[in-house]
Amino acid sequence: MQRLNAAYAGGLISDATLVDRLDQVFHRTLVDPELLVGDLHLRRGVKGLHERVSQMVTSVVVRLGRSEDENSETLLALDWNGSSQQLFVGRSSGCDLVLTDSTVSRCHARLIPRDGLWVFHDLCSTNGSYLNGRRVQRCQLRPGDRLVLGKASLRVD
Repeated sequence: MQRLNAAYAGGLISDATLVDRLDQVFHRTLVDPELLVGDLHLRRGVKGLHERVSQMVTSVVVRLGRSEDENSETLLALDWNGSSQQLFVGRSSGCDLVLTDSTVSRCHARLIPRDGLWVFHDLCSTNGSYLNGRRVQRCQLRPGDRLVLGKASLRVD
C-alpha cells in the first residue's frame, strides 16, 4: 500500500488507476504484489513540485542530428508546459517520435505529462526500456535522465 500511495502522490499513476488497484486490494482474497505495484518504479529523493516546475522547459519534442555511430544519443526535449496529452515513441511513422533503430518496437512507449512531470510507460516492447541503466515498465522522467529503448539511446532534456 505504501508503494501504491507513493506512486499516486508522485504523479506516476492517475486517479482511475489508483481506484482500480485499491479495488483489487479490498475486494480480492488473494492479491499478487507484483501485479499490483510491479510496474511502478519510484525514484529516491523525489524533488518538490516547486523545484520540478523551476526545471521545466517550454520546448517541443525534437530529434537533433545524430551521427550513424551507435553510441550517439538522441536528445529528447520535452514540452513541460502541458500542451501535449501524450506522446508515442516507436519505429512506426504514426508515432510522435520516430526512432529508426530496428531494436525499437513499432509502438514502443508512451509519454504522459502529469502534474508538472512526464511519466514514461513501456508498451510491452520486445527489447525493453531502461532508465539510467535500470529496466523499467513505468517511471518518472527528469532532465538529464538516459533512456534506452532497445538499443536507441535518448537523453531527456
